[in-house]
Amino acid sequence: MRRVLVLFYTAAGNIEALARVIAAAAGEVAGVEAVLRRVPDLDPVRERRQRSDVPIALPEELALYDALLIGTPSHFGNMAASMRAFLDLTTGLWKTGAMIGKVGGAFVSTSTQHGGQESTIASIHTTLLHYGMVIAGVPYDCPELLDLGEVHGGSPYGAGTIVGVRGRQGPSEVERAIARRQGRYVAELLAGAYAMTPSRGGPNASAR
Repeated sequence: MRRVLVLFYTAAGNIEALARVIAAAAGEVAGVEAVLRRVPDLDPVRERRQRSDVPIALPEELALYDALLIGTPSHFGNMAASMRAFLDLTTGLWKTGAMIGKVGGAFVSTSTQHGGQESTIASIHTTLLHYGMVIAGVPYDCPELLDLGEVHGGSPYGAGTIVGVRGRQGPSEVERAIARRQGRYVAELLAGAYAMTPSRGGPNASAR
C-alpha cells in the first residue's frame, strides 16, 4: 500500500474542503491510501476557534509517506506563515534525504482571481525541490483547466479555489474537479499507472 499525505493549513475552512476532495480522489486509486493532517495556526486565538477534526501533523511524520500534497491560503503571494513555520521544522528530513524521490505537489486558495495562486504554489514547490521530491501538478487531460465559462482557481501548477474577499465557503464544482484530478494523478503516479505507457495526449489530443 502506497500512502499519500495531504497536509494543509486553513483559517476559514476553504483549504480543508479542497484537501478533503484531493484525499478522497487519491484514495480511490487501487493500492493507495490517503491521509489528512493539518498544520496548527500560529495565532493561538484562531487555533482555538478551529473546528476541524483532522489531527495535527508532526514534522517527522512526513517521511512516513510516499507522496506529499501541501495546501495553504495565499498570503501576499506566498504560503501562509503557519505553513512556512511548520516546514521550517523539517530541516532534519532534508539533512537525511528522507524525502528524496517522493512525489510532491501543492494546492491553494486566494481571495481574488489574481491573488497569487501560481506564485504561492511555486513557493511550496521551492521547498519540495530542496527536499529532492518529484513535483506533480494537474495534467491538461483535465478539461476543467480549459473551462472559460467562469472565474475559477486551479492551474497546471496545482488545484486552487478563489474564495472572495469575504471568504466564500467551499470550492466550486470546477475547482473540485481540478482537485480530484490532482489527487488521482498523484495516486496514479504512485501506483505506476504511467510507467512505460504511450502518451495520453494533451488538450488537443481529440483533434489529432
